Amino acid sequence: MKQRLLLIEDEATLSLLLCERLEREGYSVMACKDGIQGLAQAMSGTFDLLLLDVRLPGRNGFEVCHELRRHCLNVPVLMLTARGDIKDRVKGLKIGADDYLVKPFDVTELLARIEALLRRASNSPPQLNGSLISFGTVVVDLQKEEVLRDGLPIALTAKEFELLRYFVSHPEERISRQALLKDVWGYQAMPNTRTVDFHVAQLRQKLETNPKVPRHILTAHRAGYRFVPCASSELAL
Repeated sequence: MKQRLLLIEDEATLSLLLCERLEREGYSVMACKDGIQGLAQAMSGTFDLLLLDVRLPGRNGFEVCHELRRHCLNVPVLMLTARGDIKDRVKGLKIGADDYLVKPFDVTELLARIEALLRRASNSPPQLNGSLISFGTVVVDLQKEEVLRDGLPIALTAKEFELLRYFVSHPEERISRQALLKDVWGYQAMPNTRTVDFHVAQLRQKLETNPKVPRHILTAHRAGYRFVPCASSELAL
């Protein structure tokens, strides 16, 4: 099956040339000429990679990429732009772009980068694959009771792993401390204890990129906690 690419580019001549070349290389390509239409197509989740221009009518490339990541769509994004300023490149990467190519570029370099991104995506562990769950840079093997962060093993206590297992099994749910004490610790009565908060703090310290500003194990106001597989922090444009 051909890999599907979405090209969001408002320069008609460049769009036509890229579509023709990419299709000759064996890809299936859809082209959009503005950010609004492009975002709508990208949100369908049916594409293997996006080629995204920065200067677009409707919504610019930064906004499109930001919206995709906000909705947890992890399709590889290669940004194309005439802007060579380092600040623009850094901004694009910070909001979730996977690579950045400045116009004018050599098509052979574009093809090489597309191949590299597609290869990297195919080798990435899925979010949920039997006993394997991933979020951010963390991979949890529920069967083996192993945790990796950035490819390196993380040592969790038995209770920390039990708590993590409960969180990943209840994504996006607001979970009270009382529920955690009952289901993870087995307490029938609800003692006045900070043990849940302590263990959550330990998990954040070991798994979050910035434990003081967690992106996955969140505090739910007046409720307890909420586990978010996709990074929840809003990125300023």
